[in-house]
Formats: sequence, C-alpha cells, structure tokens
Amino acid sequence: MPVKNRFAEMLPELTAIRRDFHEHPELLFDVHRTAAKVADLLRSYGCDEVVTGIGRTGVIGVIHGKTDSGKVVGLRADMDALPINEATGLDYASKTPGKMHACGHDGHTTMLLGAAKYLCETRNFDGKAVMIFQPAEEGGGGGDEMVKDGMLDRWNIQEVYGMHNMPGIPVGHFEIRPGPMMAAADQFEIIVTGKGGHAAKPHDCIDTLLVASHIIVGLQSIASRNVDPLKQIVVSTCVVSTDSNAHNVIPQTVVLKGTVRTFDPAVQDLVEARMNLLPVQMAAAYGATATVDFQRGYPATVNAEENTAFAAEVAKSVSGHISTDTAPLMGAEDFSYMLNERPGAYIFLGNGDTAMVHHPAYNFDDNAIPFGSSWYAGMVEARMPAA
Repeated sequence: MPVKNRFAEMLPELTAIRRDFHEHPELLFDVHRTAAKVADLLRSYGCDEVVTGIGRTGVIGVIHGKTDSGKVVGLRADMDALPINEATGLDYASKTPGKMHACGHDGHTTMLLGAAKYLCETRNFDGKAVMIFQPAEEGGGGGDEMVKDGMLDRWNIQEVYGMHNMPGIPVGHFEIRPGPMMAAADQFEIIVTGKGGHAAKPHDCIDTLLVASHIIVGLQSIASRNVDPLKQIVVSTCVVSTDSNAHNVIPQTVVLKGTVRTFDPAVQDLVEARMNLLPVQMAAAYGATATVDFQRGYPATVNAEENTAFAAEVAKSVSGHISTDTAPLMGAEDFSYMLNERPGAYIFLGNGDTAMVHHPAYNFDDNAIPFGSSWYAGMVEARMPAA
C-alpha cells in the first residue's frame, strides 16, 4: 500500500485547504473558524455523523465501513496555532498579527481531512473510523478536555492514533518507537522573600538574588544526585524576575519560573517532592523564605507496543522509510491524555529541511500531505480490514 493515487489527485485541493488554514490561524480553544470549516468539509465528504463542540470546540466526524464488526479506530489531528509573528514572507502567510501556524497543525488537520474524504469514498473497512479534530494542543490541554467530555466512550473508540510533522526528517519518512515517545511537562514557580535594601549595605539585607542563584544551581542536583542516571530528566529555570529594576537595589522578592521534563511517573513524583523541599530549605539557610507552586502538565506520551508495530507497518507500506528506534523527545504533547485511556500510537512524519517548529520562519511542506493522509487512511484499513 504505497501512497494512494487518490491523494496525489487531491493534493491541489488539499494544499488550498491547508494554506487557507495557514492564513487564518486561531489559538487554543478559540478555533471557531477552523472548526466550522472542518465540520462543513466533513459533511460535504459524506461523513455519517459530524458533531461539533466536543471538548469546547473540537470536531468529530464518524465514517462507517462497508460492514460493521463493532471495531472503532480513532484518528486525531490538532487545529490550533501559536502566538508568534510569522516571518516566512509567504503569499499565504498569516493575516493575523501575533498568530501563526508555526507547528504545522494546519497540515495535520488537512491530512486528516484528506483521509476522511478518501474513507468516505471507499469505505473499504469493517467497523467505524472516528476523525478527531482537537483544539488547544499548544498549552490548553484540549486533548484532556475532549476525553473529559466523554468522547472515547460516546463513540466507543477502542484505539487511537496521532501524527506530528517533524523538521529534519526527509519528507515522506516516518519515525516511531514503542514506549515513551514524548515527555511529561510540569512547571514550577518559586517565590523567594528576603529583606530588600540598598546594594551598598548588603549586611543590612537578606539578598534574595543570592538565595535565588543558589536555588537555581541547587535544582540541578535533582537530576545529577537524586534521579537514577539512566532515567531521563530535564530541569530548567527559565524566568528570573524581581520587584525592582534598579541597579543599586537588592530586591525584596525574586520569582523563579521553569519547567521539568520526565518520562517515568516515579521520577516525576520524586522530582515534585524534591522541588517542594529543596528551595524552602536552601532559602532558610540564608535567612530567607521560599514558597513553591509545582503544577503537573501534560503527561508523557507513551506508545503501546502492539499498536506501534501496526503503525510502523503501515508507514513502511506507505513510503518504505520507517525508523522504529527514534529517540524520545523531551517536548510534550497532549495526545498523551488519549493514550492514557486507550491503546494507540503517535508517529512523526518528515517535514524536510525546514525551520524547526515554533520558529517564526517555520512552514509545513505540502508535499508531505499525501504521505500523512495515506498513513491515516491506512491505519483504518489495516486495523479494520474489510470482511
């Protein structure tokens, strides 16, 4: 099952759809235009059921096969953009300042729409295919919202699959791995309070910047001295702010913000415990106080072994190029909420030699559309072969 000829025929049509999405980016759950267009296209393709407003602004399209074995496979694409000013100079660049499809979700949505049109035309499978168009992947937890809204149970989705484009991988090449594919992403805020004063009289102060500096360094001991060195972990302090911007003032308070990335839930628990203890004790040693707010974010994205093998076989049949031992990424993905509830797999599709995602010069390569649409459709046909 190489790239389906139908998708080559559809490429101009799908490219126009993708570029329209690119011109009109929307953020988080505010994807009303995008969702409305998706729903209209699904209806025009002949989906048996189209439902909007799932997980606030998500869209579901249900396609029945020629026969119904009772099997149900879900395919997911994300729809939202990023708060970035585009710097591509393209004819179809974003028309909305401060918003840009800098992660390729316009391409993901288009590839799944292509698969939906093909499956409505052919229906060469035994069961039901559920097309999941999700809002708010970029920090809003739209995947979690759709799960909480009962999506998986309402349509009896038994397994679920997702895809993401990846710059640096040749167009048409796929990469996947069983087990952890992307990391859990937690965040923290630490407020250090001391005694502010004049920089010329530090002995009359409790220097919060000094304390905060020691905390920043001390947090790295969690990775180097508390966690098994064979386990992956990243602790990053990314923001340091004070209540003063004067060059001669020792601030009263300092705020530190950052992120923690892990794969193993036991490591995640250990890190949270250390994060809640270490800054408090270090601040106390200098006569200051510290409060810690540790927030769990997206869980790790973990591929089920059997489903990963099927996903890899379909990818191999589509392009002949599949790596099944790609290194896991420390980035996070809220498709993890769906994989926590149902077995499935998440795969990367090459976007060629382009700027990295989340960069103002990034652009999705439309030549990847036939490969992605073929993989989506192929997963339905392979997991629910016609009787």
